[in-house]
Amino acid sequence: MIVTMDTNVLLAALISQSGASHQILSLVINETINLALSTQVLLEYDDVLKREKILKLTRLKPEEIENVLDLLALLAQKQNIYYRLRPNLRDEEDNLFVECAFASNTNYLITSNIRDFNSGELKGFGFKVITPKDFYQMWRNSHE
Repeated sequence: MIVTMDTNVLLAALISQSGASHQILSLVINETINLALSTQVLLEYDDVLKREKILKLTRLKPEEIENVLDLLALLAQKQNIYYRLRPNLRDEEDNLFVECAFASNTNYLITSNIRDFNSGELKGFGFKVITPKDFYQMWRNSHE
């Protein structure tokens, strides 16, 4: 199973070890599910997670964020993006996750901002947009 994670899922996973986002990150790290990752998505993770306000939230140092991102880059299914998709999403920055999900044949694009993705024209892209909680519940129900 291939997933694409929005930055807010990775951020939530780094803030709290008790939520669905952290469980999903653990599935990726344990190579139970495959994370699709493009250069653009990795750069977005890096930009957001190293902001001063975010570093305070996560209580991590920039070097620790680098280690997390290096591990994700090592484990991920790398995806080159050769074309740009613009499904008229509310937030232009979300398009890079759609591009990665589409190009990698992702099964699920996991995000806490479902509303942002449902506002566009994502019909027929071949992946489902789902919250971390719903994804993890679905995964647990089918694997336990």
